[in-house]
Amino acid sequence: MTSAKIIVCSLDAMETVVSDNAAGHVISLINDQMMPQTPASLDQSHHLKLPMNDIESPASGFVTPSNQHVEQLIAFALQWDQMNPLVIHCWAGISRSTAAAFITLCALNPQISELQIARSMRQKSATATPNSLLVSCADQVLGRRGQMTSAIEAIGRGNMASSGAPFSMPAIMEKSETKACEE
Repeated sequence: MTSAKIIVCSLDAMETVVSDNAAGHVISLINDQMMPQTPASLDQSHHLKLPMNDIESPASGFVTPSNQHVEQLIAFALQWDQMNPLVIHCWAGISRSTAAAFITLCALNPQISELQIARSMRQKSATATPNSLLVSCADQVLGRRGQMTSAIEAIGRGNMASSGAPFSMPAIMEKSETKACEE
């Protein structure tokens, strides 16, 4: 039996990705003014809305990613039944959503190194550029002592794009799936 998958996409692609993949849960990381309605196919409790801006340090008038956002994200991810895909989106599918996917994968796969997960994400998406502040918060919440931040720094910034192409990763990873990343 293959495990469920995590699909990362932009806001523009979210409804189609949810429908085409029969997704069971959605995480939206976007500013409050752009927050989408819960797709009709989902129960409201299966849609986590995390209003925040895509910033890497506090700025007046903006909602800064925080430990509280990360705690809600991790609690939601750990309660996900993995019967259907989990869709994670932000505005462009490049920064907040890839950070949330990375955080979710680290929480679900404590046996896999942060660097292996980050490298696997890079293989799936050339544009992935996880929001460093969100990842730093997760480092604290998950007690990873900087390993998550170091892993994201190691893969570097993704290719520049106005929107990332949707990509998926298995929710539960095996060392064999990431072995090629170590070489």
